[in-house]
Amino acid sequence: MRPLDIVGESFYSISMSLLKYLTPDTVTADLQGSNKQEVIENLLDILMKTGRIRDRESALAAVLEREKKMSTGMENGIAIPHGKTDAVDDLIAAVGISRVAVDFDALDKQPSRIFIMTLSSSQRTGPHIQFLKEISELLRSADMRRKLLAAKESRGILQILADSL
Repeated sequence: MRPLDIVGESFYSISMSLLKYLTPDTVTADLQGSNKQEVIENLLDILMKTGRIRDRESALAAVLEREKKMSTGMENGIAIPHGKTDAVDDLIAAVGISRVAVDFDALDKQPSRIFIMTLSSSQRTGPHIQFLKEISELLRSADMRRKLLAAKESRGILQILADSL
């Protein structure tokens, strides 16, 4: 494995798409928001800081439109809001851990605390599907979810994800 430098820290390059798209700036251990709309907007604001979203309103509309079709609240306290939009050229992602449980209309009717947002170009399908598959598989582990919920900072979250692979 070759090292992947994330803001001066050594992580290892792996095949998982998730770590290709995350940096300490796109991860937060203290996601704000007390409802679905606020969580989505706060994750989007994190992604806006990357400078890779051309139009915030278009990106927000894509995520909200996807939510109208079917909630992205999964099971076990996980939600994966996502959308396809022309406001981005490539897949971008953010991870947020909320200190409070948020009703996200999850499949199991339980509130969510682990949030992963992705936006991808409406012109490309492959990376989007691969990313969603890999994050869903990773978060099946109760131990992984417990570790993520216990993380105190973004670098800790990234290290937990790197160590799990």
